[in-house]
Amino acid sequence: MVDGFTAFAPAHAAEGPGFREELFAALAQVEAESFWFRARSELVLWALRTYFPDCQRFMEIGCGTGFVLAGIRSANPEMELCGSEVFSAGLAFAAKRVPDARLYQMDARSIPFTAEFDVIGALDVLEHIDDDERVISEVARALRPGGGFLITVPQHPSLWSVQDDAAGHVRRYTARTLRRRIEAAGFEVVRATSFVSLLLPAMMIARRRPRAACGFEGFDATAELRQPKWVNDVLLAVMRIEASLIRRGISLPAGGSLLMVARKASAPEVRP
Repeated sequence: MVDGFTAFAPAHAAEGPGFREELFAALAQVEAESFWFRARSELVLWALRTYFPDCQRFMEIGCGTGFVLAGIRSANPEMELCGSEVFSAGLAFAAKRVPDARLYQMDARSIPFTAEFDVIGALDVLEHIDDDERVISEVARALRPGGGFLITVPQHPSLWSVQDDAAGHVRRYTARTLRRRIEAAGFEVVRATSFVSLLLPAMMIARRRPRAACGFEGFDATAELRQPKWVNDVLLAVMRIEASLIRRGISLPAGGSLLMVARKASAPEVRP
């Protein structure tokens, strides 16, 4: 146990690569109102309901402060929810938001479950981990045959900026790269679409500064999430417009982020 949570990787509970522990408190303050977190959570809830309507047991790896888990709990009161985070500080926030979820301190490169979950989510997690292929393989092992995998990641390496450095990213993805890694682990991709698409021009302007010219010591990685209320409301409305297009079956070709929905291959039929 570490800080009251079952710990599978206690050596990394307080420190590790890919994220700064102090960001959890900052995120917990902005997520509920932030246009980006709200729009992403709505998109994930839609994908879960649409592609995996029979899900009974859901696990989010890298659950952070539990914002998405809380949304899933509100929409699915009977679903069994589990969350994991390598940093126990994040789990303390998640426990307050979703007190009935099973929360684990865990390194996603070594998931201690086999064929346990109907759906696993990795929502803006893979970009923090050097060995993302190992994480994807571990997710495949932890899913039941036919289980689902929901992934969101930052997209387009050309958008790399000081924001990525400060957030602890090690990469931004292309759709082709992520699809190749997902399929190599035995998944079938059933839907892939960009989001933060209509806001992409503004994002490109905001992140124009070259990486080499930007130090990130003291840089506020959550500053762009704290907008005046009227600006936040406008940005949320824009993201909801693109979400309506996605729900209608339109896969957006470019955007600051990428959603991929995949299904693990079912066990082969055994014939007498």
